Amino acid sequence: MTTKSTTAVAQTPLGPIEYAVVGDGIPVLVIHGSPGGIDAAELMARFLPKKQFRAILASRPGYLRTPLGDRLTIDQQADLLAALLDELGIERAAVYTWSGGGPAGYRLAVRHPDKVMSLVAFAAVSQTYHDTNLTAVTRLMLTTSAGRWLMRVLAAHQPKQYIAGALSSEGALTREQLAEQVAAVFADDTKRQFILDLGPTAEQGKDRRSGYNNDLEQFGRIESLELERITVPTLIVQGTVDSDLPPEQSYFAAETIPGAELLKLEEGTHLALYTNADSDAAQQRVIKFMSAHAS
Repeated sequence: MTTKSTTAVAQTPLGPIEYAVVGDGIPVLVIHGSPGGIDAAELMARFLPKKQFRAILASRPGYLRTPLGDRLTIDQQADLLAALLDELGIERAAVYTWSGGGPAGYRLAVRHPDKVMSLVAFAAVSQTYHDTNLTAVTRLMLTTSAGRWLMRVLAAHQPKQYIAGALSSEGALTREQLAEQVAAVFADDTKRQFILDLGPTAEQGKDRRSGYNNDLEQFGRIESLELERITVPTLIVQGTVDSDLPPEQSYFAAETIPGAELLKLEEGTHLALYTNADSDAAQQRVIKFMSAHAS
C-alpha cells in the first residue's frame, strides 16, 4: 500500500503536490474523493492491472502532504493535476475520478482536453452538492481521535459489523439487501479488504480536514462545470441506491456530456464499483474502456 515513505512531492509551477506512480503501461490519473488522499487513490487503482496501466496517484490540495495554500477553487485543482502530468513528462492520460474528485476531473477534461485520453467518473459530484449524509455520530467517529481509534478497533476485531456499518451508511439498502451484500463482501477477500482499508482514508484528522472543508465549500458554490464542453470519451458509473451522492448527479453528467456512456450498478451503494455483486464485471468494463481509448 502507498504510504508517506513511498510517495514524493512534485514542485510544479502551481505549487507542491504529493504523488506516486504504480505500474507500467497506459497512464491513468487517479483522483480521490472527499475526504481522501493518495492512500485512497491507491485503493481506487488496485483493480487496474499493473502490467497494463501506470496509475498516477495524488493527494489533492488540503490532503496529507499536498498543502491547501491558495489552491482553493476546483479549476485551480484541475490545473494543478495538469501541471503534475507535465512535471512527470506525461503528455496524455486516462482520468479516473470518484465522488468528491469528480469536479476536478470534469474540469480537467474541460480545461485541458489535450491531456485527457478518456474519463471514467464513478459516483462523481457534477452539480451543486451539500454534505447531508453524515449523522452526528458518524461525524464524531470521523473527526475525533477517540472516534477514529474506535473505528480501527472495530475494523480489527469485528470486521463484519464494520462492513455492515460502511455499506449501510453508503447506500439506501433494505435490511435483506444489506444482509446479502455484507455476507458477500465478507466472503470475498478483495472486497472485504477494500472496505477495511478504505476506512482510515475517510477520517478527518488534521492532515485531511482543510481539504475536506474546502471541498464542501467549493461544491456548494458550483453553478456549472460546463460538462457539455467535454469532448473526450466518457464513462459514468453509478450505484442506483447510493445515499452519499444522489444518483441524479451521475445521470445529469451522462445526459450532458456528449456521447457519454452510463453504467448503472443495481442495488449499488457509493462503494458499488468495488463491493457490488457485479463489481468484477464493472471493473472489467472500466479497464476495457480505458484500453480502447488509449492513444
